[in-house]
Amino acid sequence: MTNRLENKVVVVTGGTSGIGLATAKAFADDGAFVFITGRRQETLDAAVRSIGGRVTGVRGDMGRLEDIDRLYEAVRQKHDQIDVLFANAGGGEFAPLGAITEAHYQSTFDGNVKGVLFTVQKALPLLRDGASIVLNASNVSAAGTPSFSVYSASKAAVRSFARNWMLDLKDRHIRVNAISPGVTETAGLDHLFGGGAQAEGTKNYLAGLIPAGRIAQPEEIARAVLFLASDDASFVNGIELFVDGGQKQI
Repeated sequence: MTNRLENKVVVVTGGTSGIGLATAKAFADDGAFVFITGRRQETLDAAVRSIGGRVTGVRGDMGRLEDIDRLYEAVRQKHDQIDVLFANAGGGEFAPLGAITEAHYQSTFDGNVKGVLFTVQKALPLLRDGASIVLNASNVSAAGTPSFSVYSASKAAVRSFARNWMLDLKDRHIRVNAISPGVTETAGLDHLFGGGAQAEGTKNYLAGLIPAGRIAQPEEIARAVLFLASDDASFVNGIELFVDGGQKQI
């Protein structure tokens, strides 16, 4: 606990599990006022209890513009500005070329691209000058992955947003960076890999491809997000920070 973000107002979308939950907890432990979103009320309530501290849960799907508006209205009721925005909500599923459906494409791009775009754009009136925006991309956009082209393309778009938005926001001195995690121990990953022994086998195989020799824990990604969000990264702008144990550097 460093208190680098004491009394800062932080928004974490998709904050009910995995990387989002770990990051929201890290922000709260660092003294911030934290707002999280989630699509299911029961899961959202459980996350709020788990995080503790000064946290507010707002139910919503960040692929729906009206839900994004509801999020920022909840922030306005308590605070005049946002200091940090972590656009984390999103997800994906496997589908090889030849089996990609319009529904698969729509769901992935609505959550990962449309959601990130309008989460950030609709935050602009509340973001203070000098604020920090962190976008959750992925290391899969840096190399090919079988049956994962739609998800990978959506995360490449997120990474591109950081490069472009730092220029759009330079007069307000708002920094925009992308975090690109590698394989991370989350419930979502287990679901993606089929659960049970199948998921464990896939994770063990992937760990063997990572120079660090293991997959990441969500708290390790969270610490990198906090760095980018804090004044410790005051001259870091527009980057893609890989937090993947070195996987994409070889």
